[in-house]
Amino acid sequence: MPIGQLAHVLRGLDGQGDGRMIVGPESFDDAGVVELRGVEGLPADTNLALVQTVDYFPPVVDDPYFYGAIAAANSLSDVYAMGGRPFTALNLAGIPPDFSPEWTAEIFRGGFEKCREAGAMVVGGHTIQSAEALFGFAITGFVDRRAVSANSGARVGDVLYLTKRLGTGALTTAGKQAKIAWKDLLPAAQQMAELNDRGALAMNAARAHAATDITGFGLAGHARNVARGSKVTLAIELASVPLLERALDFARAGVMSGGSKKNRAALEDVVSIRSGIDPALVALGFEAETSGGLLITIPAARAQQLEAELRARDVLVARIGEVRPSGAVLVAFE
Repeated sequence: MPIGQLAHVLRGLDGQGDGRMIVGPESFDDAGVVELRGVEGLPADTNLALVQTVDYFPPVVDDPYFYGAIAAANSLSDVYAMGGRPFTALNLAGIPPDFSPEWTAEIFRGGFEKCREAGAMVVGGHTIQSAEALFGFAITGFVDRRAVSANSGARVGDVLYLTKRLGTGALTTAGKQAKIAWKDLLPAAQQMAELNDRGALAMNAARAHAATDITGFGLAGHARNVARGSKVTLAIELASVPLLERALDFARAGVMSGGSKKNRAALEDVVSIRSGIDPALVALGFEAETSGGLLITIPAARAQQLEAELRARDVLVARIGEVRPSGAVLVAFE
């Protein structure tokens, strides 16, 4: 659902929190977080909190194994974005009646193996027959309630880091239009199937203020959520944003997902665009991503520590902007 439409639907709804909710739906965070202190016989002084999220979508690549792995990585990513670690997974699958058993098995194998890599136990699920394939997971994880990296945590003076390259939307759209060979799309598929676990460990070690993962709302949409939740403005230098190979070429050729236009239409009132920026680069800033990297905000004084922690775990280091006082817009593309 487009971000503007979702905001309209959720406006005014009661999140039904009872005092234990640390993060709920009102802040458009990646997952909900509920404290467990004193609940169900736990020690009253425990700092353990429960993280819950769910995500599923139709195929983004033609390879069934990668489709399953990407869907799982995307679902697991929301727990990592909150600073947590996955614990259990429930599978959600819609399989067309004409799908071959071999393809179906490969989708499940890719998803289940990715959950196993994350250390999450697949404890069940639900399947239906559907007109198109749908696959994903509901994930439960744990986080230290004192270290939740919620959308509301960014502070003026923080710097911004991104841990994966942008462009998956443009590249997967090119794949659907048969404008790119599988061997050239494979690096994007591999990145989408990559867990954000190491990035989460790095940001926790460096004590980041806030984080989100870049998925369907694009860089602009997820940056908007952080800015809105934190009552700040996120200034992003688009020239510093890392891109997947050929993504810019496809954007210049107009090969973009439908989510790109929807995101831009929904966000045009809260995002400013400096004149002179390559329009294709701007388009990628609004492009819907799949299983993207973490967008991390951290005090400038700890930026070098974060970079060292990321490099030590072989995670991309890309400093792309800063957090400024709240202004006329929530996000500034510069």
